[in-house]
Amino acid sequence: MGALWRHCVFLLACCCGSGFGSSNKCDEVRKVFQLRQIGPNQLLPLSPRPGSDLQVCMSKNLTCCTKKMEEKYQVAARRDIQNLLQTSSSSLKFLISRNVAAFQETFEVLMRQAENHTFTILQQSYHNLADEAMGAVRELFTDIGLFLLGSELNVDELVQRFFDALFPLVYNHLINPGLSDISPGYAECVRSVSRDVRPFGVAPSILADQIARSGVSGKLLLQALHLGIEVINTTDHLQLSRECRRALLKMHYCPHCQGLTQSKPCMGYCLNVMRGCLASMAEIDTHWREFVRSLEGLSARMHGPQDLEQVLLGVHTLLHDAVGQAQKNGPRLSAQVHKLCGPPSRKPAQSVSIQSSSSSSSSRESIPLKAAVRVSADSLAVKRRDFLSGLRLYRTYYGGLADQLCVSELASGDGLSCWNGTELVKSYTLRVVGNGIKAQSANPEVKVKGADPVINQIIDKLKHINQLLQGKSIPKLGSLDQIETGSGDAEGRYSGDCDDEDGCSGSGGGEVKRKVSRVSKLSPDVTGDHKHHHHYHHPPAKDSEIEGRSRSLRLTGAIWVLVLPCLHMLQVL
Repeated sequence: MGALWRHCVFLLACCCGSGFGSSNKCDEVRKVFQLRQIGPNQLLPLSPRPGSDLQVCMSKNLTCCTKKMEEKYQVAARRDIQNLLQTSSSSLKFLISRNVAAFQETFEVLMRQAENHTFTILQQSYHNLADEAMGAVRELFTDIGLFLLGSELNVDELVQRFFDALFPLVYNHLINPGLSDISPGYAECVRSVSRDVRPFGVAPSILADQIARSGVSGKLLLQALHLGIEVINTTDHLQLSRECRRALLKMHYCPHCQGLTQSKPCMGYCLNVMRGCLASMAEIDTHWREFVRSLEGLSARMHGPQDLEQVLLGVHTLLHDAVGQAQKNGPRLSAQVHKLCGPPSRKPAQSVSIQSSSSSSSSRESIPLKAAVRVSADSLAVKRRDFLSGLRLYRTYYGGLADQLCVSELASGDGLSCWNGTELVKSYTLRVVGNGIKAQSANPEVKVKGADPVINQIIDKLKHINQLLQGKSIPKLGSLDQIETGSGDAEGRYSGDCDDEDGCSGSGGGEVKRKVSRVSKLSPDVTGDHKHHHHYHHPPAKDSEIEGRSRSLRLTGAIWVLVLPCLHMLQVL
């Protein structure tokens, strides 16, 4: 009995010494828990405890975790991965949103330049009618601007309306000038017969066709970029499935429960977890690659009649020639108007100076008939080229996202001890699956039920815009609005399972619902505020330190196995 008593006293002394070391180990867990603001420190135990109540971070050894800590760790793991997704996409998102703003601004600048050039040519060549034509010119370019920025206007009608308004001015000042202007009533009659007498020949139809062709290409480019931002917003806020959240908790924070706060997951283990969690996102890859190629194809076709910049900056030349043609055919047009509207009815004569038509004609002939096509650092063509050069670097973004996150942020380096989901090992021994939904059937770490419905929606939108970009589907009235862009609601509920852990409730019909808001120029959401993203730059633990901690855990468990019978015997004595 004396020998047994001495043995128990020795084991109790060893236990006390080991408990002190374990207390220090939990102190390290406490520091990290506080540093990362995972939850209140009161949740942590003062010393290692049995973890029978844990659901994911289960272990045969004693643990520094409680059930409440495990719940907080799961929230932190989900937050960390979404921060990583947003950080990894921030440069792509900024590239697209910056160019959306740049293209819209360039369109507006082109509108002002084209309007100024048109008014200037009228001032120089047809001074008498220039001031009166200013209102019609301004209305024309306002309508073109609205069309380019998304309004479904009839281009033939808006162009013809401009030339209808111009004809009474040309008739009054160049075709049949008098001592006074024609009366408002007669001017209205001249305007109404414009489409019958066709004073400007084919100019209206040529201009309408050029604006429609180049304008649809410009609108489609903007619409595609808005959709690109929507794709990124959707994947940035991907709602992770329950299985994925548990796997992320097991990979990121379960080692903390064993005091291994510096450990990182094995590469193969990380790939299985991330490829499982992002399986639906990987399905976007094929369509995103095609999206980039289709944008390149559209840009290549945007030249000549489809070059918006060339068309807009050429309006003044076409208008100059159209007015010149009407003046040249003056006698015929005057006779036709006389037949349809009667002899000119004029206002009472006033003292006005009238320039002779010969003077106007000579001035008109001194103006160059063709405007040089401007190619500068501010041109649309150069902006498109620079943008596509940058976008090309991201064509494989979705196909390699899981691998990129593991390699650059999450996984342990080669040759270092790593976490395999249960313990520290030299290497991960289970099978590593590929990317995509089909490959996940053999994933040993994450069960993937099927494709995410919201990801399927975004894929359908990509398919549709790709058809339009490739010219295989012709946009009809309102068709561009059917691929309207937007971002998720404030809570980021986009997709995935919705259960009690999410704190959300469904409608019961299985219908995916989300708010849609138009992306406009540069907003805080578009540019992305990436000041507060969490990075996984933890200094790797030394091999000796890791092995020492692992041995300490195993020793502690063994000691308790020996001590408990002694304690029971002491209680009996």
